[in-house]
Amino acid sequence: MAILEVSHIEKHFGRTNVLKDVSFSMEEGTALAIIGSSGSGKTTLLRCLNFLERPNGGTITVNGENLFDASTAGMEKDADLRRKRLHFGMVFQSFNLFPQYTALQNVTLAEQLLAQERPDFKQNKKKILEEIDAHGRQLLERMGLAERMDHYPHQLSGGQQQRVAIARALALKPDILCFDEPTSALDPELTGEVLKVIRTLAEQKTTMIIVTHEMAFARDVADQLIFMDGGVIVEQGDPHQVIDHPKEERTKQFLTRYAQG
Repeated sequence: MAILEVSHIEKHFGRTNVLKDVSFSMEEGTALAIIGSSGSGKTTLLRCLNFLERPNGGTITVNGENLFDASTAGMEKDADLRRKRLHFGMVFQSFNLFPQYTALQNVTLAEQLLAQERPDFKQNKKKILEEIDAHGRQLLERMGLAERMDHYPHQLSGGQQQRVAIARALALKPDILCFDEPTSALDPELTGEVLKVIRTLAEQKTTMIIVTHEMAFARDVADQLIFMDGGVIVEQGDPHQVIDHPKEERTKQFLTRYAQG
């Protein structure tokens, strides 16, 4: 069974139709890359999946649970919305780290807040916080930041900050990790270190959706690729097939423009 099923998603901003009948599915342990020019709807799609935007139509299902149905939308309580967001971990273009917190504090904050809702939190507070701290340290070690845990964001390079953001997204153990152009705010020399982390996550069979402009990376790392244009999915399939041998004229035109810089 697919871990994610997106069916007929629509999103309008006023009279502008940003997403038009978008449907796709993906299996657990796979990486899906989404490519397309600016304004094609890629980021809006991610924001709809993470419920930062509310779709105007369609359904979203994760692990067989219907998380969103436009026909009944608008009735959710804030607590229900927060719970649904836990299925998705989001890594943004800008790192969005809290400047007043260290790298470790940025990673553990959400887990600490969530733990306070546990019925046994007061009774086992010390043990729970120690476990959260250990988990945060483990994640930062995975990101190659063992020596930077107590550094504040302004003391870290852009690549290091983005790796902290990835660790933070992983902290709550989401079903699907989402990346929105994770290297677009980085200098070229720092891009490689972030792509290396994402490549490792893919090798570890982390379920991921990656909006990216790095074509070679998408072709080599993703299991499935979607090309979007004008709010619709124009072409999807095996990354090597779509990028090296596109079938649709719009895909060919986009890839030609990309190759020309």
